[in-house]
Amino acid sequence: MKQLHILLVEDNEGDIFLTREALDETKKIRKVSVVTDGDEAISFLNNLNEDANVDYPDFIFLDINLPKRNGHEVLQYIKTTEH
Repeated sequence: MKQLHILLVEDNEGDIFLTREALDETKKIRKVSVVTDGDEAISFLNNLNEDANVDYPDFIFLDINLPKRNGHEVLQYIKTTEH
């Protein structure tokens, strides 16, 4: 089975730590990318669109209560942007 790339969008350091700890227990995770606010998430995704040799995340774990742009705004961006 393919190992997964996870994008974690979370601003709470404790939640980031606990999520990484839980993900580290499985051998199915290849990479965890972390961004800490909605603007960083959108920038991360925009940068993926600009690079032809990109490593798209297989899953996005998205907090709803984020600084700058909230999770609903990030989700709307994801839904309305071609990837």
